[in-house]
Amino acid sequence: MDTPEKESHWVYCPICHSKTRTKVYADTFLLHFPLYCPKCKQETEIGLAKENVVVMTDKPDA
Repeated sequence: MDTPEKESHWVYCPICHSKTRTKVYADTFLLHFPLYCPKCKQETEIGLAKENVVVMTDKPDA
């Protein structure tokens, strides 16, 4: 009996838009995830829900 494979996709860097080494499924949920890009060599904190990537920004102390 064959089990259906989940469809996955690669996460792209929000800075240089190249493919990273992180692969996620459609139902993956990430919050404050440190995404590293091997091309631009930068780490960006992201959030991911329903295949939508959001870049987390630091809030200033006020």
